[in-house]
Amino acid sequence: MNRESEERPPTVRQLRLVVEAEDYEAAVAFFRDALGLPEEAAFAGDGDARVVILDAGRATLEIANPAQKRMIDEVEVGRQVAPRLRVAFEVDDTRTTTDRLVAAGAEQIAPPTVTPWQSLNSRLDAPAGLQITVFQELAGQDGTTADRAGDQ
Repeated sequence: MNRESEERPPTVRQLRLVVEAEDYEAAVAFFRDALGLPEEAAFAGDGDARVVILDAGRATLEIANPAQKRMIDEVEVGRQVAPRLRVAFEVDDTRTTTDRLVAAGAEQIAPPTVTPWQSLNSRLDAPAGLQITVFQELAGQDGTTADRAGDQ
C-alpha cells in the first residue's frame, strides 16, 4: 500500500450482495435461521415487496480469473461446477454448519475438504439459486494447523 492510500479515508463503507429469491421465506429461513446471519433490518413496500438485510460479518470482494476459478472448483469439488458468482461464508465449524445447512434444504455438492491454503471448505447449492462455500480457517494465529484432513 502506498502512503497516499494510507492517508485517504476509505470510500466504500460496506459491501451488500443483493439476491432476488423467488421463495423469499425459504431463503430468509435458510440464511438467517440455519446459517445464523443476524437480521439487521427488514422492510416491506407496495405490492408485497419485501427485503431483509442480514449481517454477514466482514465483507470482501474476491476477484478471480478463469484459471483461479477452475482451480478452486477442482480443489473443493473435483470438477467444474461454480457459476460466475459464488458466495463464501467463513464459519467456526465447517462440518457442523454443512450438516445444519443440508438439513435446512441445501444440496451438498462436495463434502468438507481440506484445501492447499489450509481451510476446510464445503460446497452447497443454497436457496435463491446461490452456490455457496462454507469455510473454516485451519491455520491458527501462530501458523499451526487447528484441524487435520484425517479428522474428516
